[in-house]
Parts: sequence; C-alpha cells; structure tokens
Amino acid sequence: MKTDIEKRKTSHESTFRKKKTAELTKQEEFVKKHRRHHHEIASWRTVIFVFFLVLWEISADLKWIDSFFFSSPSRVARCFVEQIRSNSMLSHIGVTLFETLFSFLLVLLCSLAVSTLLWYSAKLSEILEPYLVVLNSLPKSALAPLFIVWLGTGTRTIIVAGMSVAVFGSIISFYTGFQQVDPEKITLIYTLGGSRRDAFSKVVLPGSVPILLSTAKVNIGLALVGVIIGEFLAARRGLGYLIIYGSQVFQLDMVITSIIVLCIIALGFYKSIQIIEHQIKIRFKM
Repeated sequence: MKTDIEKRKTSHESTFRKKKTAELTKQEEFVKKHRRHHHEIASWRTVIFVFFLVLWEISADLKWIDSFFFSSPSRVARCFVEQIRSNSMLSHIGVTLFETLFSFLLVLLCSLAVSTLLWYSAKLSEILEPYLVVLNSLPKSALAPLFIVWLGTGTRTIIVAGMSVAVFGSIISFYTGFQQVDPEKITLIYTLGGSRRDAFSKVVLPGSVPILLSTAKVNIGLALVGVIIGEFLAARRGLGYLIIYGSQVFQLDMVITSIIVLCIIALGFYKSIQIIEHQIKIRFKM
C-alpha cells in the first residue's frame, strides 16, 4: 500500500507530465501553423508571378502589346541564353555584383564609424546633423556627373556613386538607433564603474543590432541603385551599361532582360540579409 505522501507525489508527477505534454502539443501546433502560413504565402507569390508571366506571353502572342517594345518571357529567355553563351551576361553581372557589394560594405563601415563618433560627442552630432539631413535629401543622380569630373570614369566612380545614395541616410539611422537604447542600462554601466566605451560596446551596440540589420536591408538596395546610376554614366561594363547600350541600339529585349536580372539580384541580396538577420536573432535569442 502506498502512503499518502507517495500518492501525492505520484499525483503531482502525473499532473506535471500532462501539463508538459499539453505545452509540447501547443508548441507543435504553433510550429505547424507557422509553417502552413509561410507555405501559403509562398504559394500565392508563385501563383501571382506565374500568372503575370503567362499573361505577358499571351498578350505578346495575340498582339495585345507590341513585343518589339514590351518583349515577352520567351524573348527574354532567348536573349538571356544568348548572352550567357557569349559569356557577356555573366561578365556584366559579376561587375555589378562586385561594385554593389563593395559599395555596401564601405557604406556599412563608414556609417558605423561616423555614427559611433556622433554618439561619443553630442556637440559634434548637433553641429553635423543639418549637413547630414541636407546631403541625404540631395538627388544623388545630380552628383554622378560631378563624380565623373572629379574621379574620371571607371569602377572607382561607380563605387562612390553607390555609396553616395546610401551612406548619409545610413548614418542618420544608425545614430538614431544608438540614441534609442534604454538610458537606464547605460546608467547602470556607469554605476558599476564602467566607462563610456564599456557602455557603447556592452549596451548601445548590442541593443542597436535590430536597427542595424533593418537598415542594412535598405542599404543593399540603395547601393545597387547608386551603382546602376554610376554605370549609366561612367561604365563600359555592368548591367547599367547593358541597359543604356540596349536602349541606344533599340535592343529592348536586352534592356528588359537586364532589368529582370537586376530584380533577381536585388531579391537575392534582400533574402541573404534576411537569413543573416534570422540567424543572429536565433543565436542571441532576440
């Protein structure tokens, strides 16, 4: 015969197991629901994209649109295959990718360095704030001709053009993120004898990671825009050059193919940073 204490212990263990099982069941249901939601979204995106391609192809075949000006999926595919066979497309894609990634990394490093300096010096941030706002508001396409005069044509000019589109807005975003960190945590660091450097490295920078990542998503697209603007004016290689060349010689299939490739590149950049963001959030349990 079991004693009362043993019976109570067995009852508590049974109740605990039931609660644990119920929690696991709810968690599994949530994961399944979450996956189902993502599959549904992906399916609808695919359906919309395929419908657009089919409608575009049918419209060109039935002469609803002029395929010379608007092309068609089949003509774009043929143009892409021809460019790949001649090794032209891969070369242009490689140039644009290199220039965009290099511009993006420079934007990231410069923005982080300047915004850190502004956080350390409140007086400097007050002095420079209006200049940053004005420079960020300037249409960057207006600066591209100046870059050509100052730096000449070539990769250096295109990288600077790519940086100019994103760097000022990035500095403002990073600095704003630093300012929004909980001041009580910074005060705690000072109370425990920490320095301003400790406050920045242990509280401000880690606390600003979500804003840094969301800004990086925007910056990679802006860097690509700036690079294409530079290639329009100062390049002999790259997708921007292909677009300008194709429009000048009325090879509009080449123009639309290059634009579609740019869309794919932009999507690839965005998804890559999104994956990095997801991994960081899992690692640090944000």
